[in-house]
Amino acid sequence: MTGKRILIFFMQMNSDKLNKSVAYLKGIGPLKADLLQKEFSIFTAYDLLFHFPFRYVDKSVITHIKDLGTSDAVQVKGRIISKKIVKGQRKARLTATLKDGSGFIELVWFKGVNYIEKYLDLNAEYLAYGKVSNFKGKITMAHPELEKITSGKVIKTSFEPVYHNTEKLNRLGFDNKARCKILRLLIKTLNEEDLPETLPEYILNQLKLIPKLEAIKNIHFPNSFDLLEKAKNRIKFEEIFFFQLRMIFNKHKRRLKFNGHEFAQVGKYFNRFYKEKLPFELTGAQKRVIKEIRADLGSKTQMNRLLQGDVGSGKTMVGLLSMLIALDNGFQSVLMAPTEILAQQHFQSIVESVKGLGIRVAFLSGSVKGKTRKELLHHLELGNIHILIGTHAVLEDPVKFHNLGLSIIDEQHRFGVMQRSKLWLKAKDNKPPHILVMTATPIPRTLAMTVYGDLDVSVIDELPPGRKEIKTIHKTERNRPQVIAFFHDEIKKGRQIYIVYPLIDESEKLDLANLQEGYERLLNYFPPPEFKISVVHGRMKPQDKEMEMQRFVKGITQIMVATTVIEVGVNVPNASVMAIENTERFGLSQLHQLRGRVGRGAEQSYCILMSGYKLSREAKTRINTMVSTNDGFKIAEADLKLRGPGDIEGTRQSGVKEFNLFNVVLDQTLLQTGRHIVENILDNDPLLEHEKNKILKGRLSILNSGKRDWGRIS
Repeated sequence: MTGKRILIFFMQMNSDKLNKSVAYLKGIGPLKADLLQKEFSIFTAYDLLFHFPFRYVDKSVITHIKDLGTSDAVQVKGRIISKKIVKGQRKARLTATLKDGSGFIELVWFKGVNYIEKYLDLNAEYLAYGKVSNFKGKITMAHPELEKITSGKVIKTSFEPVYHNTEKLNRLGFDNKARCKILRLLIKTLNEEDLPETLPEYILNQLKLIPKLEAIKNIHFPNSFDLLEKAKNRIKFEEIFFFQLRMIFNKHKRRLKFNGHEFAQVGKYFNRFYKEKLPFELTGAQKRVIKEIRADLGSKTQMNRLLQGDVGSGKTMVGLLSMLIALDNGFQSVLMAPTEILAQQHFQSIVESVKGLGIRVAFLSGSVKGKTRKELLHHLELGNIHILIGTHAVLEDPVKFHNLGLSIIDEQHRFGVMQRSKLWLKAKDNKPPHILVMTATPIPRTLAMTVYGDLDVSVIDELPPGRKEIKTIHKTERNRPQVIAFFHDEIKKGRQIYIVYPLIDESEKLDLANLQEGYERLLNYFPPPEFKISVVHGRMKPQDKEMEMQRFVKGITQIMVATTVIEVGVNVPNASVMAIENTERFGLSQLHQLRGRVGRGAEQSYCILMSGYKLSREAKTRINTMVSTNDGFKIAEADLKLRGPGDIEGTRQSGVKEFNLFNVVLDQTLLQTGRHIVENILDNDPLLEHEKNKILKGRLSILNSGKRDWGRIS
């Protein structure tokens, strides 16, 4: 039995009605039930009930035929004055003319012709609902929903639900109309014992929320727009409320259960580095974050902290200072990065930073082999290595620490939860190391509150002094001569240039062709031997890629032509220009990451967005956003609105996609209200032992049943 099935069983153990397979619902049967399971993971009556409509048809309005446009679906009322079956070369079609007091409309069917023709009675009155189009000057409605108006019949004026469906289910007769009929019968039989209330009365009263059963009835078959909105609001609130209650409750419980290593002192390594080696004055944001981390490390509870900061904001320096606190307390640290290039970059930077302090730093990746690897692992286990920096290789079983106290994970979204959990097992006596996860992908506060509710969040929201804002410019093909001239000017000043081509998942060959074509065109503008160009792409051998990157890093080549493999892990302070070809093919988050490859030195840097002339509205919005701001958090907010939460790079997406109705972009007020109420409840009743909160504790135990709490390892 899956986790989902167990959850439903416990939730509905008093309700045979909702616990039973959909196969036993009248009108479904085993064949349709099997398809519902395969197509929508609908197993039980409960699943069917909680598979909500994605839109509603407003049948409260009847439009006169003379007022019809040709866009939205509408409802008309009139008499059928003619009908005929027209034989075509392949198939027959049925046409009928419907007349109201203002004009005529042609109704047409291409399927079920004979069946529908028998249903249509001349001179009888019908309601017809469908999308209107103009065909050869005639106003037509193809495959309308029809309802015959018999004597004394009251015309419905309600919102009718529309559910996601598949062609296979439609062919079996389980269309929208059939589903509505089954759901109406099911809902009619429900009472509060079948669907018990899950929120305490004081929350319902405080927020004026309707009861759960009433919400479910009105989410499927609302009698008014007002009732539909109330039903949606109730269900959305419940989704985000329990999501946050579970995360924050478990976070509090974890702090009580799992003691962390107490880093009580800030000693000689930290103080000497801070006084003698710090290469620049820390920003106010860096000082604030270090203070937050120091408080965590000295609190006797395990730190679980997310550090957000734009590219170049100084996250690595904060990480290094945290590792020096660990060392002052006799503990080892590990810093894990997703690529060898980025890990090497961290290693070289940290070795240079701590030179002369007697701190032993080692590097481990898949390329470290043989005797060198064996000796490294031996000294690591003895405790002779203070700081280990590496790739996924640090997670392998032979890697053992003497006393691991701090784990730092860079670009954390590139590691799976199971991978990160292995760091937990490397701690001595299973006492958890402190965890600091870092990301250069800014996450809007509202999204961070949702998906990182079990982490404490620190933000570095200012750049180090001396850094100039990158100037971003949009250019099209007709501006290419002036762009090339600008490249020449920058190279004359001794600067270097990135030129990036898009990665199109569907065609690696096309990527390579684009890049190769661009490279050959550049040779005309920058002929050898006067100019040298590096080429880097994902299909190169790792050693060749590394060689080309090193040529650029050392200044041997002036231009690097690349695909997005340089998005993370290349630090060249001398590079002053990032040109991005076919900008319209990139997402906002990726554009911002690429722009962050420049602006790392004291000189003015530029990002040039090259695009075609014809741009979609969304592409224009992305480009305008990039041109107007360098603020990663504003860009992340814009990206969230454009793409929705499911696609935001850098978020822990499980959970966001579990919501049926709640939308992190549109429902931010509900998110903040829910979090505020959760925090108030847990401040006053941390273990949910008060009588008024028993309903919450019961619900929480169900949500936690059978689910491992991976939150403690971030």
